[in-house]
Parts: sequence; C-alpha cells; structure tokens
Amino acid sequence: EIIRQLTAGAHQNSAPAVLLSFDPHPAVVFGAQDLKCLTTPNERAEIIQALGVDYVITQTFDKNIANQTAEEYMALMVRHLGLKKLLIGYDFALGKGRAGNYEKLTQIGLESGFDVLRVEAIRFEDGIVSSSIIRQRLADGDVAGAAAKLGRYYAVSGPVNPGDGRGRTIGIPTANVEAPADKALPANGVYACYAWVDGQKHPAVTNVGVRPTFDSGKNIPRVEAHLLDASADYYGKIMRLEFVERLRGEQKFPSIEALVAQIHADIDQARKILSP
Repeated sequence: EIIRQLTAGAHQNSAPAVLLSFDPHPAVVFGAQDLKCLTTPNERAEIIQALGVDYVITQTFDKNIANQTAEEYMALMVRHLGLKKLLIGYDFALGKGRAGNYEKLTQIGLESGFDVLRVEAIRFEDGIVSSSIIRQRLADGDVAGAAAKLGRYYAVSGPVNPGDGRGRTIGIPTANVEAPADKALPANGVYACYAWVDGQKHPAVTNVGVRPTFDSGKNIPRVEAHLLDASADYYGKIMRLEFVERLRGEQKFPSIEALVAQIHADIDQARKILSP
C-alpha cells in the first residue's frame, strides 16, 4: 500500500518515486543475529521496481547511521534527494532512540519543506500484516498463509550447485539450490513449488531440511527441488523457487524404497495443486 501510494503520488506530480531501505536489518546490527531476511537487497529491488518505483536505494545500516538524530538524517535526505514528500508505515521511526516518529518527522518536514504521509496498517482477520507475522508463518511451514499476506509467493533464489547425486540414483534428480545464508527458509518439509530458471516456469516438489534418511545427525538445512517436467542440467544457473503449499513435514524413512514411494505420492499431490 505504501508503494502504491508512493508511485501514484510521484507520477501525478511528474516526480521520481524513490524507495529507501536498509541492509542489514537494524535488529541484526543491534544483536538479533538470528533474524533472517525475507528478501535480499537484489530481490527487494526487483520486486519494488516491478511495482513502478523509479529508484531503489539500499543504504548500509550501521551504528553510525543509528546514532544520527532524525534531524541530521532528514537533512541529508533533503540535500541529496530533493525530498518533497515522505511516505512512512504506521509504526515507522528513525534516528537515534527512534525519536523520528510520525509527529517528529512532520515537525521536521514543516521546517525543511517536505510533507509526511503515514500509511495505516493493513489488517486481516487474524491481525496486522507485519514481517514478524510472515516470519512466523514460514517457521510454521504455512507458505500459503505467508503468500496471502505478501500478495505473492514467498521465494528463495540461489545458484544450483552439484550435490551428492543421490536423487539421480533413485530416479528422482534434484537441483540443489544454495540459498543465501541470511535468508529465511520455510520450516523443514516438502512443498509444492514453481521453479523459475532460464526464464521458464516449471512445477516442482522441493524439500527443505536435513535429509534424515541419508544424513542422520546433520542439522544444516538444504534446499533441493525436483522439477516435474524438466531434466536439464542446471548447474551454475540461478533458480528461483516460489513456495505454493506445504505437502508434509520432513520424515525419516525405514528404507530407500519407502522414501521413493512417498516422493512419488508427493509428486502426484503437487501436480494436482499446481495444475492450471
């Protein structure tokens, strides 16, 4: 909603629409090291520009930025961007001690020549849309719920790297997607997905997890996608996985035969979900 109002207002006034974001997340700088991002800077820029924003600025967030007062930071925005109108979310604040809330920014705007518009929260039946709620949906494996709040499928992108070839030996080859280390992953489990590679969209079954049938004792999640209608070698290419629906949790099977039977059942279920 903020972006929609930003682009509409900017274009009505023949002005560029500029979106400023910070990386890393301020919470990471202040010690919440386990906070994973929902979008990488490149993903964020791609999504935002597709919505009609003219320029996306990603500013490195550090303690020097955090210690600037709201007045100091906004003076830089006016000087370098020619700021005329600032759109912020309902709970936004910037500057040292988060002193630059809506009221403070409005006061600064009156003194510095820019307007401030606060966009109210978007509400669903189960509450306000926020990044923390989306992270919780992902942690629960509820990728459909996350998509409903995002307005798009949650996606994970990365290069396809060689694996150990186990999938190919059982007749179900997989692409091993190296997700960014700071990217939030859905809960361990099996998902119906769309895989994008070389500009083409393919239905896929994706496993997120530690492969307990093969790798007992390991706890680093892997992302492995089996494309249902393609068998090309995608090593080195970038693949984007859009998570549509969770099929089941990750399981340890008593035998390879039991695992293969379940994967074929997963494939059948995914085809039904992803069919046009």
